[in-house]
Amino acid sequence: MLEKVKKRIGFGSSVREIGVLGALLLLILFFSITSPYFLKINNLLNIVRQISLMGIIAMGMTMIIVSGEIDLSVGAIYGASAIVAGMVLTNGGSVLLAILVALLVGAFFGLMNGVLSTYGRIPALIVTLGMMNIARGVALVICGARVISLSPRTVDAAGLDFFLFLGQGKVFNIPIISIIFIITVILSNFLYKHTIIGFRMRAVGGNSSAAKAAGLNRNLIKIFAFTITGVFCAIGGILNLSFLANVQGTTGNGLELDVIAAVIIGGTSLNGGEGTIIGTLIGVLIMGVLKNGIILLGVSPFFQMLIIGLVIIGAVAIDMWSRKS
Repeated sequence: MLEKVKKRIGFGSSVREIGVLGALLLLILFFSITSPYFLKINNLLNIVRQISLMGIIAMGMTMIIVSGEIDLSVGAIYGASAIVAGMVLTNGGSVLLAILVALLVGAFFGLMNGVLSTYGRIPALIVTLGMMNIARGVALVICGARVISLSPRTVDAAGLDFFLFLGQGKVFNIPIISIIFIITVILSNFLYKHTIIGFRMRAVGGNSSAAKAAGLNRNLIKIFAFTITGVFCAIGGILNLSFLANVQGTTGNGLELDVIAAVIIGGTSLNGGEGTIIGTLIGVLIMGVLKNGIILLGVSPFFQMLIIGLVIIGAVAIDMWSRKS
């Protein structure tokens, strides 16, 4: 039974990655020809910085979708975690305490999503849709619908400098945010591809009945995927607060759409069981290159939404056709 599961979850992964990588290279070639600014070092670093926060959350979303579920609350958890961190900092708390509490908030929301959608037997689509509103409401109530700003007047100067360095600092001209993103990708890929947990995620999403027959605890595996995604949302929210030095209750609104789009474009199947962290990384890069290139060409932001929507539909269509064939 385990051999059947292994065969099922391994089919077509490398082919998908190659196809998505080809699409990324074509996009880079197109924008390199049409815009003289695209291949500038500063612009490329800017792309990597811009995709980093979305990319961190996309690593977790990949695990959720591969496990056969989906999470619509990631943008709200991202915002709520940032609000909590900001409130702790502006009320005399240390940087370490603010980061810890924010991570716990993200983990809690993710855990609740997992428990309610598994042991509660409520579809994840409904649970996370409700949790999106709960997290957003909590964020607005905590901050009183006002902007929380970090400054020497509200936060200890020494702690503030360290916290802002996480989001605004650079090492060898590479943004710290991007370095954290790269570390997250490496750790996520190891967890997903080289540990028993990652194998079980793919097994549960690929064939739930076979996974159960093989003795896998499907509920715990899905709960883990939701919880780790909540933690990734918190990391993203903390870094966003550090970069902007302010946050408001609506932070992260709509972020879930970009995250899901990147994961799907990266070759992860909405049916579960198929997808890779590297594929998602390429999908995130495609989103970043596409948005950046469109801006450089002077195209209206409204067309960005239209084009990305078409790309998402095309990616899902290709996935469905490939599965049928």
